Amino acid sequence: MRSVLPALLLLAFTVYCVVSIVQAPDGQLRSLPKWAWLLLVLFFPLAGGLAYVLAGRPLAAAVRRPRQAPRGPDDDEDFLRGL
Repeated sequence: MRSVLPALLLLAFTVYCVVSIVQAPDGQLRSLPKWAWLLLVLFFPLAGGLAYVLAGRPLAAAVRRPRQAPRGPDDDEDFLRGL
């Protein structure tokens, strides 16, 4: 059982990397083209997978919340009630 767990973890990590590479949009992978990352991960699962995770994955786009426009006092109902 002790020898099976590392093998399953390596298999799961390799599958994660391969699926991530295949689903990445063309031109979004860093450092190498898609086919090169696939070969690297398939031939050298641990080293290639770590290299992909550290240097190949597309950068996540920053999620920005829309900035609220400034509100004038005439838009505030509480302010208008107090007049």
